[in-house]
Amino acid sequence: MGGTEGFVADLLGRMTLQEKIGQLGLFAAGEGPATGQAGGPALGELIAAGQVGSVFGTKSFDTVARFQEIALKESRLGIPLLFAEDVIHGHRTLFPLPIGLASSFDMALVEETAEAAAAEAAAEGIHQAYAPMLDLCRDARWGRVAESPGEDPWLAARYAEAMVRGFQGPDLRAPGRLAACLKHFVGYGAPMGGRDYDAASIAPHELFDAYAEPFRAGVAAGAVSVMAGFHALNGVPMHAHRALIEGWLRGVCGLEGVVVADYTAIRELQAHGIGGRDAVTVQALLAGVDLDMISGDYLACLPRLAETGIADAESGTAASAQEIVAAIEAAAGRVLALKHRLGLFDDPYRGATRAGAAAAPLRPETRALARRAASASAVLLENAGALPLAESGQTIALIGPLADDRSNMLGTWAVSGDPQAAVTIREGLAASANTVLCAKGCNLVEDPAVVDRLNFVPGTVSPDPRAEAEMIAEAVEMAARADVVVAVIGEAKEHSGEAGSRAELDIPAPQRRLFAALRETGKPLVAVVLAGRPLMLGDVAAAADATVLAWFAGTEMGNGLADLLYGRAEPTARLAVSLPAHPGQVPFHHGASETGRPWPGEWRKFTTGYLDLPGEQHPARGLYPFGYGLAYTRFALGAPVVERAMLAGPEESVAVRVPVENTGARAGTAVVQLYVTDPVARIQRPAQELKGIARLTLAPGAAGEAAFTLTRDDLAYSLPRPDGSVERVWDPGRFILRAGLNARDTASVEVDWRP
Repeated sequence: MGGTEGFVADLLGRMTLQEKIGQLGLFAAGEGPATGQAGGPALGELIAAGQVGSVFGTKSFDTVARFQEIALKESRLGIPLLFAEDVIHGHRTLFPLPIGLASSFDMALVEETAEAAAAEAAAEGIHQAYAPMLDLCRDARWGRVAESPGEDPWLAARYAEAMVRGFQGPDLRAPGRLAACLKHFVGYGAPMGGRDYDAASIAPHELFDAYAEPFRAGVAAGAVSVMAGFHALNGVPMHAHRALIEGWLRGVCGLEGVVVADYTAIRELQAHGIGGRDAVTVQALLAGVDLDMISGDYLACLPRLAETGIADAESGTAASAQEIVAAIEAAAGRVLALKHRLGLFDDPYRGATRAGAAAAPLRPETRALARRAASASAVLLENAGALPLAESGQTIALIGPLADDRSNMLGTWAVSGDPQAAVTIREGLAASANTVLCAKGCNLVEDPAVVDRLNFVPGTVSPDPRAEAEMIAEAVEMAARADVVVAVIGEAKEHSGEAGSRAELDIPAPQRRLFAALRETGKPLVAVVLAGRPLMLGDVAAAADATVLAWFAGTEMGNGLADLLYGRAEPTARLAVSLPAHPGQVPFHHGASETGRPWPGEWRKFTTGYLDLPGEQHPARGLYPFGYGLAYTRFALGAPVVERAMLAGPEESVAVRVPVENTGARAGTAVVQLYVTDPVARIQRPAQELKGIARLTLAPGAAGEAAFTLTRDDLAYSLPRPDGSVERVWDPGRFILRAGLNARDTASVEVDWRP
């Protein structure tokens, strides 16, 4: 044996059982927000004793160096530590929230942002990013949609590939690269009621064709680690789900790397009701969870269980001492192999130095990328000619509690970002020849209990003590002196993210009252919505002369948004998740299967939908469908043109072309989407599935073709077997191809594809 395999085998042969278990321990450095077990001297003692394999949550190179030196010099074998961090949408330089990056529909841009984030984090001694988050989200109530690539499995799979390429590159050992960790495996984004951490129930074919597809793609792209979800899936808590972790993730997808527990999740298995501490510890180990984050249960329980085995009749947990030892050996081997692949045994710091760490953050080129990403992620929802704004000769009234806010620009899960480095929207718009007047207008929220909850991250919300009437009057007076009003409204950054579920999806009430008062001024009104989730924007869009969903776009949000509003950047973002008209619609998504009552002639009462929500019957339901977004020009699309009607072999492909014309007066980029419908199959299929995106930049009056390629695999689906397994099949015959600028407005052609 040579290479990594031989190295790991030799090292394991020199380790005690206790040291092998120690490699499975993952603990917090004790910096940043206090969310659990802290580091400090106690952590240092564990490291010296060889009882810690990985550390997360470091906030400086000095902390990395301090703990790594203990591991190298004081532990018996000097095995280096692996350092990890939540590099969700940037490190020191923050990029748009993942839902915003996914809405760029630009995977080259996504890859660039991941590469830049990796470079900043690696310069501080970090080796692994707890990202990308790949949980499909079809319920806007769930707060972690902010970290998600949205509702569509095809788009999420491409996002997964781009993030893995950006983090890991072609050589994981190369400077500036991180190990990607796909999370949260699997189905975590479908909790009951949209409540974070709650259980999910997902049919097998939907599980593998939708929720698991981004993980399959990420592993195929080379991801070296995966994190399990907090939830129970179809009655089995994920951290004990041997069939999906060992069976599917490793056995079918071929994951060779490590599986990481989420925060205290192994200990939380007891609360799921599947056993006591010993039982759940063994269940997690045998399921294939390698790294025990925070709980310390592997460290506390496995040495004893490796001698005695376990036979717990109440939980049905049984394993011999030999089985437990073998599982420990396998898990420790995977952890050591990852460290070897990262090059930690050759250079435990991977080139990171104190000087390099100081020079890495917020470089001009990284900020320029963040600026470009901010404009590329903002979705233009409506425009009655109010945008783009003129860059000179105007007075702009910039109104709203988020208009000159710095603390919220970075968005949720910006754990290493400095809000003081962020560019506010006022600063971005004011960097022009216009006069920009600015007023807060109202408080972001009015409920003191909500304020306290949002300020879990201190400084998120700072209520103005003035009366609301006084603040609105000031804003209205300012609007009266302006040529155009830009109202910046929406959520606080901590409205979304982990444990950020909401039952209501409205803009908060004080801001709705402010917006109504601004509308009454009669001045042209542009609504800029900041959010980490889909919100109900019907009233806003109906009242505004233009509406932009800007998400939270990071360090350069002010400049990037100004580029879009002034027309220096074209609107090219498209919704990665549908926007509901009412919270009663959720969960839903553009590919939801038809029912037996789609529209039965004159008996329109007896159809799927809501009596009080007309027009809801279309599969791509909601106020704004998946893939929607306007440009500063207009495009006309024709029906798809198919090369031929034969798919002779599994590897054979068919070209599909869609004619596109720019019918407007300005150059722009059409983001053409190709959907496939399989109208007759062995099980009920989605109403449509996204299978490709093509970006086509055209001058005014110019025409072109968007090109796509389809293979037999694009037409295949997962068919459950009676034994609970699934097989991948396709049904030759009739298919419908739909092309459009969103999931609802499409032109179609029917084809008959056979071998």
